[in-house]
Amino acid sequence: MLVRRGVRAGLWATAVLICVCGAAAQTVGSGGIPKQTLAQRIAASGDLLDINTATAAELKALPGMGDAYVRRVIAGRPYTAKNQLTTRGILPAEAYSKIKDSIIAHRAAKRD
Repeated sequence: MLVRRGVRAGLWATAVLICVCGAAAQTVGSGGIPKQTLAQRIAASGDLLDINTATAAELKALPGMGDAYVRRVIAGRPYTAKNQLTTRGILPAEAYSKIKDSIIAHRAAKRD
């Protein structure tokens, strides 16, 4: 009887450990890197240039962006998604592919 209780206690402890580790694994992605929520990803995107608020000088600093493209981007504001630069004909796909990893389009505030 004493051995059985020890085995049961050991199995119970093992089950608890598995549950705790399983819960921790759900909040961690592959390679032990924590998964990010949408809000965390947006906050982390602070180093990306927002095409809705960027100045002409900031846009021109992007690769392949000349004066004509910069004027078209500014004239086409606001954007709800960065891929609208191509879908709305603002930039050709080649120019967009050069800058897509450096930009973001936060939703513009509603105008009254």
